[in-house]
Amino acid sequence: MRFSLHLVLFLTTGSVWAFQSPEVSVIPKPVAMELKNGAFTINDDISIFYSVDSLEPIASYLNDLLFVTNWKGYNIYHETRSEAKGIYLQLNDDSEFVHDEAYELRVTGDRIEIEAQSPAGIFYGIQTLRQLLPEQIEHTDPSLVTRDVVWKVPAIEIYDYPRFQYRGMHLDVARHFFPVEFVKKYIDLIAMYKYNRFHWHLTEDQGWRIEIKQYPLLTEVAAWRDSTLIGNYGTGQYDGIRYGGYYTQDEIREIVAYANERFVTVIPEIELPGHSTAAIAAYPELGCFNQEIDVATTWGVFYDIYCPKEETFEFLENVLDEVMELFPSTYIHIGGDEAPKKQWEESDVAQEVIRREGLADEHELQSYFVTRIERYLNSHGRQIIGWDEILEGGLAPRATVMSWRGEQGGIAAAKMNHDVIMTPNDTNYFDHYQAENDTEPIAICCLTTLEDVYAYEPVPAELSEEEAKYVLGAQGNVWTEYMHTGAKVEYMAFPRVIGLSEVLWTPKSDKEWDDFLIRLQPQFSRMDYLTVNAAQHYRD
Repeated sequence: MRFSLHLVLFLTTGSVWAFQSPEVSVIPKPVAMELKNGAFTINDDISIFYSVDSLEPIASYLNDLLFVTNWKGYNIYHETRSEAKGIYLQLNDDSEFVHDEAYELRVTGDRIEIEAQSPAGIFYGIQTLRQLLPEQIEHTDPSLVTRDVVWKVPAIEIYDYPRFQYRGMHLDVARHFFPVEFVKKYIDLIAMYKYNRFHWHLTEDQGWRIEIKQYPLLTEVAAWRDSTLIGNYGTGQYDGIRYGGYYTQDEIREIVAYANERFVTVIPEIELPGHSTAAIAAYPELGCFNQEIDVATTWGVFYDIYCPKEETFEFLENVLDEVMELFPSTYIHIGGDEAPKKQWEESDVAQEVIRREGLADEHELQSYFVTRIERYLNSHGRQIIGWDEILEGGLAPRATVMSWRGEQGGIAAAKMNHDVIMTPNDTNYFDHYQAENDTEPIAICCLTTLEDVYAYEPVPAELSEEEAKYVLGAQGNVWTEYMHTGAKVEYMAFPRVIGLSEVLWTPKSDKEWDDFLIRLQPQFSRMDYLTVNAAQHYRD
């Protein structure tokens, strides 16, 4: 790598920023940047060059991104170095890259160079380049681009890498179902802001959304509910309309591959032992009393729970076999939250397991249940993530904890030397209201503004420096009880997704709210061009 003196000094003395320039408005803010004189103009006579075969798909992705600048496309060459004017994507296994997702972006009047030690770093460099271009780059139809747009990139030198290794966004498709094309759009948007995990919540009391070939009733019965609650929880009013849907295994493979091309790992969530009403509706023998029940039509927490008998574990292992075949992610999320123990207290089967295993109570029974599933997944080279309730009754030996009920679960897990992903509901739940305004669309509760999100610090002050190393990162959650459409998801998620991206990427010392607001303004125009129904509270 070729660092300027300025960049070398940055790494030891602090940052120098020039964001007053209207040409530079990058989110998340890079680690180091130096704005220079001049600009690179993208016109028909440039080419795209890539240094190794693994970068060919990324070069094609860049070509597609630049579509509106030249609808015929640019020539793409496999070439390490050339004197030709163009954009150069260069892999360099250089020890000076402090992170495997780091990149360096250099723009002069003659060339754009993006250098990294991994394809992911090249991809993130392209996302930064994207934001250095006029917002109309986001158009998909060249005929809609005004003729006065000049595709210039300011001369600049950027060195950049993420603060956290886990940068996640979540989407619940169980309360409300969203088509494949919307899921792809969601992945595109989070990848644009350098997220690298997509947590896909696929099963719930109100619907089962993944095809499992060994158990066809999961999509014939569990994927559909007879009605849906109208208005806030407790209204007692229902629409009387059958609702549901699911993703075929081919569709899931398509989405996983699409995300992988954007360096986003898809983490599936298969809820257990609670939030299992829909599955038990399809297969009543999975419950403790073999009673016929219906897929839930309202929201909340239900008593229905998987019974800890061998037939249940066989079912879950078979389901997870098909899940693991579809999702290459090391992590499989198993839920573990909001699992009432009432049915276990009343079940002879559950009480016999407690006696047989020498367990103290139903909380330890849940730990036994989760630990059995963990052992099975570990035997296949996978790891579990669970919501912080999995701490109750004893934490499974290798589990990663997702702390949602505030930060205490994450703090406790980190002090036990377990990996943690922070997602506290007061700042990281994007199903909350985002403004105190009577015109706001219905939400589940509470107020979480963009400023609240931006102010969040994922590493709790209670942790020592050694304990803090177990905080892998954080995640924003989008629960969809009150989100019937993709447009509503977009309204609730954006721009809060953009704010959290800077929390997860940018050095803590470089975050500044007023500066972020300035850089946010052009992002609203990008959202317009991308047909994203972003909330407008912080525009202008």
